[in-house]
Amino acid sequence: MFRHQGKSRTLKHNLQIATVLSFVAGIVNVTGFLAFKQLTTNVTGHFALFMSDVAEFKFWKGTIYFLYIFSFLFGSFLSSYLIEKYKENKRLNVFVIPTIIECIILISIGVLSNIIEIEFPNLIVCLLLVAMGIQNSFVTKISNAIVRTTHLTGLFTDLGIDISHLLFPKLLEQRDKLKENIKLRLYIISFFFVGGLVGVIFYSNFQLKLNTLIFAALILLLSLFYDDFRYSLIKTKRKYKQRNL
Repeated sequence: MFRHQGKSRTLKHNLQIATVLSFVAGIVNVTGFLAFKQLTTNVTGHFALFMSDVAEFKFWKGTIYFLYIFSFLFGSFLSSYLIEKYKENKRLNVFVIPTIIECIILISIGVLSNIIEIEFPNLIVCLLLVAMGIQNSFVTKISNAIVRTTHLTGLFTDLGIDISHLLFPKLLEQRDKLKENIKLRLYIISFFFVGGLVGVIFYSNFQLKLNTLIFAALILLLSLFYDDFRYSLIKTKRKYKQRNL
């Protein structure tokens, strides 16, 4: 799920990581909005508000939206930088590093919300955007830009395009690929929705508030543990077979 890249990556691998990460993004998106009334998984709305404030010469007010945008950008940069820096190390799963950083951010926010009163909510929003920038960057690199999990605008656009292509006989040779793309996009959209629904239940119904982010981080950590365990198991089986040849 996290290790396969390039030609070795299959639809199954993309579906697995899309399911986990879009579910997590759905939780973060809803939690951030319920807690701070801000979008925390994408910057489209923030950019519009930033431009609106600039147009009205409210530069200081618009600064916060600029910081939101920069936070997402920084998260993306940091994730990509770490992956490129350590990708030559064949013994290291380079995607573990940004994933762990994302988990640390989410867990830290949840834990701190129980210890201190949050006096600077904009800082927390920025941290959530950093986490989502990290996630969007590393899943883009893993899947060769096939999977995006933190926002849905592009997904609905691509889904509409793929569905329309199914209606043209001249594209019949691409039908299987189109169906794979449609399936992947529907998975991402569905689990983003389910993650958001779970986030609402945990945040409001169970009164977990920002502790909901800890639940999202645990899902990420469990997926990493499962991926490494499965990879180690496959390696052990291969070594065993080679010894018995």
